[in-house]
Amino acid sequence: MFVDSHAHLDSPDFEIDLKDVLRRSKDAGIESVLSVGCTQSDILSLSKFTELLTHDQIYGAAGVHPHDAHCYSETLGEQMAALMQHPKILGWGEIGLDFYYDNSPRPQQIDVFRKQLRLARTLGQPVIIHSRKATDMTCRILEEEFSDGPGGIIHCFVEQLSIAQRCIPLGFYISFGGILTFKSSVDLRNTASQIRRDRVLIETDAPYLAPVPFRGKRNEPSFVLKVAETLADVWGVSSQEVGALTTDNFKRLFGTC
Repeated sequence: MFVDSHAHLDSPDFEIDLKDVLRRSKDAGIESVLSVGCTQSDILSLSKFTELLTHDQIYGAAGVHPHDAHCYSETLGEQMAALMQHPKILGWGEIGLDFYYDNSPRPQQIDVFRKQLRLARTLGQPVIIHSRKATDMTCRILEEEFSDGPGGIIHCFVEQLSIAQRCIPLGFYISFGGILTFKSSVDLRNTASQIRRDRVLIETDAPYLAPVPFRGKRNEPSFVLKVAETLADVWGVSSQEVGALTTDNFKRLFGTC
């Protein structure tokens, strides 16, 4: 069995055929999907997002993405904290920093990131971290705000081994997605070969970043098998072993059995 540790099944890309997407994922051996709601509208309306959680395969996480940091308020933080009481919400995220697009001012991103980390730590919720072109600042904030927290996931990992080694002692798991399968990702595959296997997860980030041979198409949870196959080649094991190991890692992090 496999777990897709990061997808966005509330995306409009899945409005028409979500049932078919879930059927294909089940047929492919996907035991669970962590659907991450990370825009302001998802958090405020809730109805569409929480409706997803009625599906047996789907768990959820919610947070304010750095793109939407300018929308954050104390009231919104309180609403999110209340949402965390839902039995199928496993984590807070994705949250973090994005200094590539800078859709929100950097000081505001940093402030909102810290506030959400503090709320998650208080509630004992693992966090799902987005970091783009902000690696050192992300690590520094995690070290300052979450060294005694319940850990979480470094989502869509594309960094050097030293960054993984910096995050793992803080309780974080390293999640690889479709980028791992790209022909140009030689260095990333080399990094994956050296990371502790008990701290590795696999994901799709669906509908984005589809793996080879689906690159350029809509991504979906069943495609996580291609990530597992690439990781299996890197480790010299079977994709089934990768599936079993990463599923165990996911359950250990979130306490799902």
